[in-house]
Amino acid sequence: MDSLLCVGLDPHPKDLRALAGQAEITPQHLRDFCLRVIEATTNVAVAYKPNAAFFEAFGFVGVQVLQEVIAAVPDGIPVILDAKRGDIASTAQAYAQAVFQKMGAHAVTVNPYLGYDAVEPFLADPERGVFLLCKTSNPGAADLQDLLTSPTVASPWQGAFTLYEQVALLAQKWNQNDNLGLVVGATYPQELMKVRYLVPDLWILAPGVGAQGGDLQAALQAGLRRDGLGMLVPVSRGLSQAQKPRQAAYDLRDQISRARDLVLGQATYTAFTPENRDVLDMSLADDLLEAGCIRFGEFALKSGLKSPIYIDLRRLVSYPGLLSKVASAYLPILERLHFDRLAALPYAALPIATAISLQSSKPMIYPRKEVKTYGTRAEVEGDFVQGERVVVIDDLATTGGSKFEVIEKLTSVGLAVQDIVVLVDRQSGATQALAQAGYRLHAVLTLAQMLDHWEESGRVPSGQIAAVKEFLQRGS
Repeated sequence: MDSLLCVGLDPHPKDLRALAGQAEITPQHLRDFCLRVIEATTNVAVAYKPNAAFFEAFGFVGVQVLQEVIAAVPDGIPVILDAKRGDIASTAQAYAQAVFQKMGAHAVTVNPYLGYDAVEPFLADPERGVFLLCKTSNPGAADLQDLLTSPTVASPWQGAFTLYEQVALLAQKWNQNDNLGLVVGATYPQELMKVRYLVPDLWILAPGVGAQGGDLQAALQAGLRRDGLGMLVPVSRGLSQAQKPRQAAYDLRDQISRARDLVLGQATYTAFTPENRDVLDMSLADDLLEAGCIRFGEFALKSGLKSPIYIDLRRLVSYPGLLSKVASAYLPILERLHFDRLAALPYAALPIATAISLQSSKPMIYPRKEVKTYGTRAEVEGDFVQGERVVVIDDLATTGGSKFEVIEKLTSVGLAVQDIVVLVDRQSGATQALAQAGYRLHAVLTLAQMLDHWEESGRVPSGQIAAVKEFLQRGS
């Protein structure tokens, strides 16, 4: 079947209420709802994915209905039970027996948090499959899945290494029976692209298209294999709540096929590689734009000039998730440098450097804007030893003037400085000025990169982009 559509069977109470009307909702309504969806989508579904929670909410009778629903799926169409199981030893074996032998599912979603011994019982039968939770589609996924780790599996690139990347590499290692895939949300296409690079052959279940706002074409661009397969796109409410579910299923199947053909037919279609990893930084640029850290319009600068762009990275303190992402973006650069401590410029860089310190375990200091006239009268706050090398952390580089002021304070107390790392280089002369003095400037992003990206993606009107580029060319 030429389809990537996985039909979700998620009988929400709202859907069952619409079916029951004024009557009490019963397991029969649960059964009827799912059977109607199956009947309407049999000819276009490559797989079905019932969510165990909605059945278990009805107790023992609901579990019986789940068995009946799985049995009602036509032969040849696999059923992925969305149960997110995760336990160890005999408990995991019992879960596997329940899912595969009693329920009759062909695959199941599993939480890898407890490690391989929690996954192994589900993989034992080569005829049954597992989809490991890797980078899930929900907003809170970053709380744990984006944390940086020390990899236990060799990574094909240097730099920051997240927990979800670790899961992907472990899945590649554990896939001895060719029956292991990953759950990666369509809501995170950049992360999906990274996972696809790490696991070029594994199947990926990519929830999030539809109600959660995932972009179908972006997800396919990021996650498809070269053969046009390797992805399942689960959709539930977009079909079950449609006035004509059968027609909606056909339309969605065709939409996925057209998007896939477009992606595979693009001359620029390229998978993620370590060499083009900087492309992923553009998702960070989009986040900064959305958070209002970068704005377009007319702004009065300190010099009195009118600027068509304003960069205000102090706003990051109000977006803890984005602040953490920003800090992570510094790490690949910092890992290539030799230093003992981070030195943050007040004030915008203080929260950024603090987040970097927490993620990297590197100690931090910062020079004061005004020298204390009381107490220790310290010029530089924090513990340090004369002769140590520090790397200066700042949010933005323009001409480099503020960097020289801080370097002077740091060197005056016996610290050595060679490198400065910023999030955004405005490309207004800082790199050249610092280099002439013997210092190296490193930037996660340049303003030119971001402008080109926003112009190409259409996120910012071309007229505003042109105004900024002209402004920069005038040397402002």
